[in-house]
Amino acid sequence: MRRIRLEKGLTQEEFAEKSGFTQQYLSGLERGTRNPTIVSLYEIALALGVEHVALVAPDAVAMQEETRRPKQGTAGTEPTAARKRKIKSPTLPPSAARERRIQKKP
Repeated sequence: MRRIRLEKGLTQEEFAEKSGFTQQYLSGLERGTRNPTIVSLYEIALALGVEHVALVAPDAVAMQEETRRPKQGTAGTEPTAARKRKIKSPTLPPSAARERRIQKKP
């Protein structure tokens, strides 16, 4: 949405007046913190003078980011050295623990 708005030479304030939505709502949509309804997408597309599909279709920038982004489920799957070695908390061997109990009895 931001790319199309900027191509049309509109500020968020101007676009808010033209679309009937608040500037805060439009800002949230552009930042990805708000999710529009289908009706809102349609009304925004009308205000921008584009098809509603243009608002949800990935543009060239999004496609480039997608190719640079690691695939889901692959990051962090390789075990680190700390994960490979099972780090155990320091405990006494069973024989030493038994000896301690025996020594403590009166």
